[in-house]
Amino acid sequence: MDRMKRWLDTGKDFPWNEKEILRYLGHRGQEIPENVDELIEDCMRELEQAAAARSVWREYPLKIQDHVLDMTFVQTRSSNLERNLRDCQRILVFGATLGSRVDVLLHRYGLLQMSKAVILQAAAAAMLETYCDWKNEALRQEYQEKGWYMRPRFSPGYGDFPLECQRQIQAALELGKRIGVTLTDSLLMAPSKSVTAVMGLSRKPRMCSIQGCEACGKKDCAYRR
Repeated sequence: MDRMKRWLDTGKDFPWNEKEILRYLGHRGQEIPENVDELIEDCMRELEQAAAARSVWREYPLKIQDHVLDMTFVQTRSSNLERNLRDCQRILVFGATLGSRVDVLLHRYGLLQMSKAVILQAAAAAMLETYCDWKNEALRQEYQEKGWYMRPRFSPGYGDFPLECQRQIQAALELGKRIGVTLTDSLLMAPSKSVTAVMGLSRKPRMCSIQGCEACGKKDCAYRR
């Protein structure tokens, strides 16, 4: 019954997206050696045992004036985020983590088997993304029942959304107290497989599936879709 506690008590297996794992590994359609395929399977199983996914979110009013985004807990400028939040009156601020045991696993294989450590890094990134998608979909449905339409999540560091906003998000969500996530002086999160994001709420429906790479202006990223 482990399989990430049977996909956090849904009764289903964890819905791995192996294409995302390969993307994080820099795969460009070449044939995958059998030993690499086996390592990916091993990594997925070990991550299911180690991960203890947790998340937290809070709702805030949003004001946009003269290209300044006032999210109550922080004011900032970002043309990419402003475009994402067009027609939104409120926001959800979101944080999630896979927990510290995943970092222990990554560190262990970083010392013992570097090839497996590289695949674990990719698989953990894909796992975190899948978990966030799952939580965000549940929130989207919940808010839509109240007449709100949720925009895709947008994280500090995407496009021109300043990474420095991590400090205010960390404080607003009380990440350390609520899900055990802290920030280093260089604004890296610990545990490392953690993420924060902003998601707009609007009374106007708008079809928008832009996520991750599609919303980021960093065209030379090795992991870009």
